[in-house]
Amino acid sequence: MSYARGLAALRLESPAEIPHTQYITHPKFMEAIGNRLDLDFIWHTDGPDLKGRLTSMGHAVWMEQGEDFNANIYCPFKSPEEVYALDPVAEYGLPDIAAQAEKYQTWWKQAQAATDAPIPGGIYRSVVSFAIAAFGWEMFLLSVGTDEERFDRVMEGWFKVAMAYTQAWCKTDIEFFLTHDDMVWSQGAIFRPDWYRRYVFPRYKKYWDEVRNAGKKVLFCSDANFTEFVDDIAAAGAQGFIFEPLTSLEYIVPRYGKTHVIIGNADTRILTFGTKEDVRKEVKRCMDLGRDCPGYFFAVGNHIPPNVPLENAMACMEAYWEMRKR
Repeated sequence: MSYARGLAALRLESPAEIPHTQYITHPKFMEAIGNRLDLDFIWHTDGPDLKGRLTSMGHAVWMEQGEDFNANIYCPFKSPEEVYALDPVAEYGLPDIAAQAEKYQTWWKQAQAATDAPIPGGIYRSVVSFAIAAFGWEMFLLSVGTDEERFDRVMEGWFKVAMAYTQAWCKTDIEFFLTHDDMVWSQGAIFRPDWYRRYVFPRYKKYWDEVRNAGKKVLFCSDANFTEFVDDIAAAGAQGFIFEPLTSLEYIVPRYGKTHVIIGNADTRILTFGTKEDVRKEVKRCMDLGRDCPGYFFAVGNHIPPNVPLENAMACMEAYWEMRKR
């Protein structure tokens, strides 16, 4: 059963088969694989809702028919001064925590009952992801670089909004809480590491103290390469890491393989541009590293988009099924 397998791994109980999860926008692959996919974890976060001003950065094509393409690029903030003047609590609002908790509880119970895999609660925009969504890259970078102390006052306002949603999740019956924050890019830190250690990770700790005090396990997820910050994130209270190929599984396993949930790290670029044998070698790399980790889940980092050759997507899953026995 995928629910039992996934739950055991999330609880670090080392199920007999290595579990897996996937993120898929490949309709031909889904049609070909049918009900054999058998996921052991469903990635999920919720909000917080942003009903005030947001930046549109456009969107490249991932979906098969290109329906996700967006050429609209617009930032409502015209200068750092306008950014510093933002009060996120006034702009985006605080939820009624009890009402939000009831909403979350209703959704989660229904979703979990309908799905044979564990589903976490969680928030998508915590610290850095909020700033990207609100200001876009150019205004975000300019505002931090111009006056990081004034920008921090804006971040503190957002922290209060995100904390209210976190507290609502804490009042539900979820066992696992997922914090998503795209806080780095492909080469690593966006800003100097000290900026994160002063302004970002202390806020993670405050969120996660709330979650852990409520008896729930904290999972952290970010795109790109956060290898240099793995230890900081663990010290702040994360009990699991979900990551793409750029973050090093080789770094995480010897340090956290026995104590943390680990989800990832097969390289979607190998599925896209490699041979079936290349794909098999990549699956074996991940499985060999994760095999002795009680909370390891195999996953293709980022996701499996429709431009992945169907034979490579199928070769990936066939190799996983072959190798998943401990």
